Amino acid sequence: MTSFSDLDLDPQVQKAIAEAGYAEPTPIQAQAIPHALAGRDVLGIAQTGTGKTAAFTLPMISILAQGRARARMPRSLVLCPTRELAAQVAENFEIYGKYHKLSKALLIGGVSFKEQEALIDRGVDVLIATPGRLLDHFERGKLLLTGVQIMVVDEADRMLDMGFIPDIERIFKLTPFTRQTLFFSATMPPEITRLTETFLHNPVRVEVARQATTAETIEQLVCRHEPASKLRKASEKREVLRRLIRAEGEALQNAIIFCNRKRDVDVLAKSLVKHGLQAAALHGDLDQSVRTRTLNGFRDGEIKLLVASDVAARGLDIPNVSHVFNFDVPGHAEDYVHRIGRTGRAGRKGKALTIALPEDDKFLAAIEELVRREIPRIDSPLTGGRKADDAADAAEAPAEDAPGRAARRGGAERRRRGGRSRRSAADPAAEGAPDAASGTADSAPAAEEDAAAPAPAQPGPARDGGRGRGSRRGDAPVLGMGDHVPAFLLREFRRPRAAASASSGEGEGG
Repeated sequence: MTSFSDLDLDPQVQKAIAEAGYAEPTPIQAQAIPHALAGRDVLGIAQTGTGKTAAFTLPMISILAQGRARARMPRSLVLCPTRELAAQVAENFEIYGKYHKLSKALLIGGVSFKEQEALIDRGVDVLIATPGRLLDHFERGKLLLTGVQIMVVDEADRMLDMGFIPDIERIFKLTPFTRQTLFFSATMPPEITRLTETFLHNPVRVEVARQATTAETIEQLVCRHEPASKLRKASEKREVLRRLIRAEGEALQNAIIFCNRKRDVDVLAKSLVKHGLQAAALHGDLDQSVRTRTLNGFRDGEIKLLVASDVAARGLDIPNVSHVFNFDVPGHAEDYVHRIGRTGRAGRKGKALTIALPEDDKFLAAIEELVRREIPRIDSPLTGGRKADDAADAAEAPAEDAPGRAARRGGAERRRRGGRSRRSAADPAAEGAPDAASGTADSAPAAEEDAAAPAPAQPGPARDGGRGRGSRRGDAPVLGMGDHVPAFLLREFRRPRAAASASSGEGEGG
């Protein structure tokens, strides 16, 4: 099939597709839509960015064009793992159903229950919901699922990751046995396979790409960085990201930057803004109005860098994302496939860069095993800069001055410790003697430095057999419980007379 006109869709749906600018269906759409229109259960497996949303939206509109909804009894149900994906599905129904009078309701968190209940009470043809909010309405007695004709589960493997499988099983049992089920997922872990075998009736399996594959249009790179120290790991990692972003230049139109933890999303977004980059945060703890505003700003080009948790890794259809950065290597290999799938969509080219520390090697190995390819490595721009700086310092300093520099460093170190070398303590005149190794006299600089140095601090309490923290100089008395004893310890102690006599008598009788 080469065009949507070959798919036997409703003529008004065909018109809406043409006005949206689409001429040819994607492989998942071309294979899934005919079976969905025939009333078959469909199990669709395709990598992210292949048009799975339209693969169920278009046949649903054509099927639901006939009929009428009743109050509190939706005719169809679409389950989505995240609020953003649910809102995106609702937008697809608006675009492709513009010439139909289908009513719809969006049940997601962060929105008033009363507004949602008002929509349900009027009756809806299409109910789009997240599992938690759907069950909340059901338990309040505001919703009945016995009239569902078509049920869609979108991004099923993400449902598994988020712990929604028990809720999905409960919802399936609340719907009629005769319903049509359209089940879509990018991967098929064993738990998802069990779910499909339990609740789908002789489904048509449509698999247009090998499971857990990444689009060939995406250039993938791993930037491996080894921090100078554990304390500097976080700051260096942020600096590596900034350098990678700036190195892309004009090729970087916009980018999604993924972090594993929500708190790191906020920290990284603030850091990027502080360094003059246009960035905003997106994660599940933000208010829904903030999440919607941020996402719209990114779509409209007002925000160039979207720093996000995995809430943005699934299903978000932003066609023109040029880059994806994995600030953290995902702990689950499947998440890598979904993250980088935000770029290179609909045949466009994209680029995905992952920052990896030494402790991420095991996660990288799992990712490469899943996608069955080795991801090329590039050097860290920050590590290269440190090496270049060290080389420049070594080149600028004359080789013959190395002993002098070592001597000066040694002198500075001794002054920081508040002491002198053994040689100078034993023989003060030896400081002015020529250095046998270098043949140069450092007496004048050393004398000036010692004169300018502050007096050494007094040693603290005695340790290791009565010696203080500082080194002893000659026969100087040791302070701190050495030659000096606090006065209260030298006070005369007199025993009571009766006690003394008793003690004396006991001694004599013994």
